Parts: sequence; C-alpha cells; structure tokens
Amino acid sequence: MDGVVDGSLHVRVAAPPLEGAANQALVRLIAEELGVARRAVRLVAGAAGRQKLIVVEGLTADELVARWPGLRV
Repeated sequence: MDGVVDGSLHVRVAAPPLEGAANQALVRLIAEELGVARRAVRLVAGAAGRQKLIVVEGLTADELVARWPGLRV
C-alpha cells in the first residue's frame, strides 16, 4: 500500500492484469488490511482500468478513514 494521495488509496499488487488476477489480488489485499472477509469487499467499477471503486460491507466510513486518514469516502 502506498497510502492515501488526494483522497484515493494507492495500492500496488504483483499479480498481472490478466483474467482478473490483479483485481482479485486487490480485493484480497483490502480484505486482509481491514480484517474483513473477502466477500465483504467488492469491486463495483473500474475492473478494466487503473482507478477502481471498491465497496466494503460491515465497516462505516469513519472506520475506513480511521484506517486510512484522508481517504475520500
């Protein structure tokens, strides 16, 4: 994780962007960082691009911002 820059969380994964491997790696990483199940983290937009929109169920916006200060939620 590179941290929050201009309100967005910057993350790097080693998985290649083939057949959704990078997206799956991103979901796993976010879930692990937040201590939630993978099924609680969903990629809802940007599957084919560099910017993605992720939804995390079971956490409040305040909890996400506490974990990553400056995050735009």
